[in-house]
Amino acid sequence: MPDDEDDISAEYSSPACMLHEINPAYAGLAPPPPSEGVAAWRRARREELIAARLAIPAETRAGHGKAIAAALDRELGEIGGKTISLYWPFRGEPDLREWLGTATERGATCLLPIVVEKGKPLIFKPWKPGEKLDRGVWNIPIPAEGPEMLPDIVISPVVGFDRSLYRLGYGGGFYDRTLAAHTGRPLVIGVGYSSQHIPTIHPQRHDIPMKRIITEKGLWR
Repeated sequence: MPDDEDDISAEYSSPACMLHEINPAYAGLAPPPPSEGVAAWRRARREELIAARLAIPAETRAGHGKAIAAALDRELGEIGGKTISLYWPFRGEPDLREWLGTATERGATCLLPIVVEKGKPLIFKPWKPGEKLDRGVWNIPIPAEGPEMLPDIVISPVVGFDRSLYRLGYGGGFYDRTLAAHTGRPLVIGVGYSSQHIPTIHPQRHDIPMKRIITEKGLWR
């Protein structure tokens, strides 16, 4: 699901209550912001990372997706009764649609995110294989019907990520706005490929770190 952290105003900030929620630069964990500006730097890194992801052979990406799915099973354990937001794969993202199907069979309610309009949080509706889909923003499939629900667990694809588990997205800020507005504090797990790890995304006040990042090589906490 495309999104972007670059254009979010400070009104979406959430107070940091633990060290890992503080901008890493404050703790000396990240280099200074790039001279060309964070937004321009992020745009350039985003383009590079997406191009590199798309260059991964489809068969290799499929294998990575299976490894990520297996790691999700190990990390989440029993998921019966949980509501889990996933995503429809876009531009080479890990394809977890098969895992979505098995999670549904195990008693989870799986949701897909929906972009309502620019500058607004995402909404989530349930979907399982075989149910009708419509076309949403960027022609990404979305549930055709169903009630709005809030997820207990959010599985979010990354364009890039750093060692403090900050996520580089697509540029619209949807996930950050959604998480800032979500009063339930869901467990947020980023998924991507190990090649998408970068030293820092230069996090800003509105950026919210993931609780976990899972790649084909394993788990980052």
